[in-house]
Parts: sequence; C-alpha cells; structure tokens
Amino acid sequence: MAEAIAFDIAKELITKLSSPALSQIGLLWNLKDDVDGLKSIVCTIKAGLLDAEERSVTDNLVKDWLEKLKDVLYDADDLLDDFSTEDLRKNLMSGNKLTKEVRLFFSSSNQFAYSLKMGRKIKAIKARLASIQSEANTFRFMVRDRPAETSFMTKKRQQTHSFEREDEIIGRDDDKAALLKLVLEFQSEENVYIVPIMGLGGLGKTALAQLVYNDEMVKNHFELTMFACVSDVFDVKVIVANIIKSITNKATDPDQNPEMDQLQKQLRDKIDGKKYLLLLDDIWNENEQQWLSLKKLLMGGAKGSRIIVTTRSLRVAKIANRCDSHVLKLKGLSDDDAWSLFKKIAFEQRYADSTNSAFVEVGKQISKRCGGIPLVIRVIARALSSKETENEWLSFKDNIELAKISQTEEEILPTLKLSYDHLPSHLKHCFSFCRLYPKDYEIDVQELVQFWIAQGFVKQSDSKQSFEKIGFEYFKELAEKCFFQEVKGDLTEEITCKMHDSMHDLAKLVAGTESSIVDSNLSTSEDGEKCRHISITASLIPSFKGKKLRTLLYFSNMGPQNLSDEIWDLIIANCRCLRVLGLDYLNLKTIPRSIYKLKHLRYLDLSRNNFKILPKSICRLQNLQSLKLDFCLELEELPKKIEKLVNLTHIGCEFCFSLTHMPRGIGNLSSLETLSMFVVDKYGFHGSADLSELSALNNLRGELTITNLGF
Repeated sequence: MAEAIAFDIAKELITKLSSPALSQIGLLWNLKDDVDGLKSIVCTIKAGLLDAEERSVTDNLVKDWLEKLKDVLYDADDLLDDFSTEDLRKNLMSGNKLTKEVRLFFSSSNQFAYSLKMGRKIKAIKARLASIQSEANTFRFMVRDRPAETSFMTKKRQQTHSFEREDEIIGRDDDKAALLKLVLEFQSEENVYIVPIMGLGGLGKTALAQLVYNDEMVKNHFELTMFACVSDVFDVKVIVANIIKSITNKATDPDQNPEMDQLQKQLRDKIDGKKYLLLLDDIWNENEQQWLSLKKLLMGGAKGSRIIVTTRSLRVAKIANRCDSHVLKLKGLSDDDAWSLFKKIAFEQRYADSTNSAFVEVGKQISKRCGGIPLVIRVIARALSSKETENEWLSFKDNIELAKISQTEEEILPTLKLSYDHLPSHLKHCFSFCRLYPKDYEIDVQELVQFWIAQGFVKQSDSKQSFEKIGFEYFKELAEKCFFQEVKGDLTEEITCKMHDSMHDLAKLVAGTESSIVDSNLSTSEDGEKCRHISITASLIPSFKGKKLRTLLYFSNMGPQNLSDEIWDLIIANCRCLRVLGLDYLNLKTIPRSIYKLKHLRYLDLSRNNFKILPKSICRLQNLQSLKLDFCLELEELPKKIEKLVNLTHIGCEFCFSLTHMPRGIGNLSSLETLSMFVVDKYGFHGSADLSELSALNNLRGELTITNLGF
C-alpha cells in the first residue's frame, strides 16, 4: 500500500506547506526559503506518483522506490508537525510579549537555536528527496491528473457467464426459494422490478443468480432472458452492447462502433413490450445518476419483467431497490452445509480417507474456520485434497493462513482485494490500519474512529462537519462493502464489529510493513524501522526498536504484562513520533515521566490503571485529542492547567470514583465533545472548576454524569 500512502502524504504535505500558518512560522524562524524549497520538490515528485502507483503492481523496482519515498515523506510530515506544535506551544505561553521572548530565549528552543536545528533537518530531508527524485528520472513516470482512488478501476477482471452447474452449489436452497419468489411470484406495481443480491465476495452471489437464471421454470416464465457482467467500469454504452450480444448471440462489430442512439434503438426493439429477465452481474459503481441512466433504457419491458443485480455494496443494492426486505443479503453457509461442500472437494481425489474419524474431525474444524464462504471453503478444501496423511491435515489446521493459500490458488485474496482496490485512498488507510486488531477481536467502533482521526486518515471538507461524524461515515461505508461484519449497536449506544478472518488476512496483505501484530511467534527484527503501527505483547516491547512508530497498542487479550513502570518510561522515551498510545490494563502506578516528550500524540488511553494523579507535564501534549481514563479507580485528580490541551475533544473518566474535583479552566476546552463525568468539589478545598464552566462547553454531546451535587 506504499503507493497510496505516498500519494496521500505528499498531497497532505503540499497542503501544509502552502498554508498561511506555516508561511508565518517560516518567516518567524527565518526558514521561509527552506520551506518553499521543500514544497517545490514534493510537488515535483507527487506529479508522477499515480503512474508509479500503477507500475508498482508489476514492477518491484518501482515498488521499492515508493517504499523509500514513503519513509522520507513520513519524516517530513513529522517535521512539519514539529513546526506547528512549537508554534502552538509558543502561543500558549503565559505572560506579556517581553516575558514570552525571555522565556523562549532561555528555553530549550530559543529562536536562533531552533531555526538552526530545523534548518538542518529540512535540508537533510530535501537532500534525501533530491536523491529519490533523481532515481525517479530513470523510471520516466508520466504526469497523471486523475484521482488516486481510480487507479485500479480499469484493471481487467475475470468475466463471469450465465452458466453454473446446480450440483456444485450447496446450502442455497432457502436463498434460491426466496429469489424465485421475488422473480416469479411477487406482484410489483412497476412493470420492471429490480432484485438485488448483496454480499461479500466469494459468498456465491453470482452462482445463486445463475442458478435461478438457468432454472427451467424461469426460462419458461419469461419471453426473453439476458445476461451482462458489468464488472469494473460502469459504462452504459458497453453494458447495453453486452445485453444486445446476450440476446442476439452476436458481438458488436468493433469496426462499426455504433453510436449510443443506435444501441438504444436496438435494445428497445428487442425488449419493449416483452416480459424479460436480465441478470446484471458484479456492479461496483455507486453513482446513482449513472445507474438511473441505464435503468431508464430498461423500463420498456412488459409487466412482470425482472432485473437481478449482484453486488458487494449495500449502497448499490439500496440504489437499485429502496425496499430493504427485497434486497437478498447473502450470508455464509451453515456449518453442516459448509462441511458438505468441504468434504466433497477435500476427499474427491481419495488421498485422504473420508471414513477415517481423525480426518473428519480435523476437516470439520478447518471447515468452521472458513466463515461459511464457499470460495474460501473451495480453496482450502482443494489445497487439502492432495494431502494424504493425518499429520499434514493437523499441520494445516494449526497454520491455516488464507493469504498463503491464495498465493497458490490465486482465488480468495485476489477476489477480496478487488473490493479493497476499489476503495478511495483514505478508506484504504482506514481498513489496513485494522490489521492491528487480533483475529476475531470485537472492535469498539468509536475507538477505531478516534484512531483514524489521530492518524490523519479522516479528511474534513467542511469545517462545520465533526471529524467523528465523518469517521463514522467512513466506517459505515466500509461495513456496507462487507469489510466489517457482526456490527452491533447504533449511534445512541456503543457500536462494535468484527472482521472476518479472510478480511483480516487481506488487511495484513495490504498493510505490508506499515502495520504489524508483534507476538511470540514473530521476531521483532522482521518489522524494524519500516513499521509505523504495531500492537504488541507486553513482554516483547522492550526488544522492539520503533523510533518512528506512530501507533503503539497493547491489547489485554494478547497476554499478561509484568513490566515495571521504569521500563515503560524507557519505551515511551524511545518512541517520539507516536500519535496513538494505548497503555490500558497495565496496572501502572505512575505515568511514564517521559510521556511529555510525545509532542505528536493525539490519542492516549490510560484506562484501568492504578495511578492516583496525572502529572502536570501531560498538559504539554498540546496536540492531544482523546484522553481515556475510564476505570482508573484510584485517580483522585486531573492535572491543573488542563486548559492548555486546546485540541482535546474527548475526556473519558467513567467509573473514576476517587476523583474529588475537576480542574479550573476545563471550561476553556472549547473543542470538547465528550466528558463522561464532572465531579463537583464537595468542600471547595481545591480551587476547582464549578458547574458554570460547563456552560462554555457548547460542543458537548452524549452522556454526562455530574456527581457531588449535594442534594
């Protein structure tokens, strides 16, 4: 995914380098020429990145070049973040202008020393970029203007056809009956009624549609049956030509290249007044206007005509038919049906004995791990069909990795990856980030969205839009495209979801060296400096070298931790570029002293620890957006000067029963959106905030518990 990341980072860098705020900072620190020079070289490199993106699919040299570029762009982004953070820190200093200047001079970043240091860093990055640009000249990249997210849209994909052997389809009797009812029996007010089939790639949408399409009863019911595979590019002219070809069994002569008007007339001559069935397979395009332009051409059929649409996108299904109950949402096979399909394929070559209970038991366990997806089942069962010993089956069960299977079978992950390839680049970032979660992990969606925001994946086109609301829209879009499953809850309560194992494998594939789960089965040296996001078993953290890490998460189900607070302090000191830090469930009694050095930090989770106070130094994290302290049962107070955390949008202090008061100045946090608890100072001993400070928090939403009201 380096290509998509490189383009996005370059684009974001240019935006930052062009901002009036950075221009002012450049003038202040006497670095304007350096900043302008950096912008110029990034613009030059960015011009060829879309061509590089396409070529990297087949050219490993280009792919390696993009990896090197990505690392430098990340470093440049960190440097610009240093600029803006330093400027924010300066503006937040108390005192008059003279006092500020004196304090700046004697601080570790006085103007002269700071400008020299930053100037050296910018020059070093420019030199690295110049070297990379020189190397790019040998590739002769073409300048492209099209959006990055369309770069895969023209990729050739295997075309489907309208024939599927019924004896190869298992476990779809109920789905077939439901589809037949909608196709043959349902009485619609419209002459032409559309029936969408929606589901994850590999579930068998096309197979089911073809099964009904070729049913003898269906053939006799309609005067005309037609088929067209829409696939990648939703070109109405091409679709109409393919429908006509399906009717006439003759391809359009390419030399004639008929005009659209001519094709429309041919189509209407064939279908108008006839009761027809049309199968439109594999629709990706979510542009409603383009869909309506095609639909308009198909409305001349007689009453009872049907159009079956297959798609992976719930949005496409809803565009095709607004009635949710008439969208056939395909689910995975039952365990029994999955096993029936599995054993049929796994034992067909008779290498393994289908009557041997040991093979059957192992086979059933493997079958259950396939999620009921027929394509996954077929790929795995086929791989096992040539293995004849019980040990081979057991080894396969213990080491089953769908990504590895796909490398030989060339089916499941390439099929699933097509869904990923069609995502806009910002959603690609969001999905690949989910590689950090353990398999079958129940994901807290609000937390996930906050991770995305902290990493800069969520883009705000309108300043009135909430980043979190945009992030939830991102999640919703990914869920509709089946990248997430088992979504529970709604916006009024906690939302959770899971990723199917095959989708997790896909996330691992596309994340590459960007993200990793580091556990006892993986040497930390495999990740090294290239890794930017990790979730990790606590026992391995001391051996992990991650100076450029942007995410460090510890999931409590990844194993116990018994590291001292001092070790955690050393770890934090080594990871200066962190944007997201999860230190929950670690039984910390003190907060790592070096935490104030994490000036890039946006998200900090300290929940379920045993400390009593937060150090004042935490208020130096001026970029912090989310501070989670839930279930810190011994926490007595939040830090004074909390108003310096000007970007704070979320404070989670649910079940912090030992809190005695809220710090004065909390009402100045104008960006604050959630505050789970406000503790009134019972005795007025602490010079704390009173309830009047809540009146200034105009963006607060959600649930707020107020304690110690005294009545």
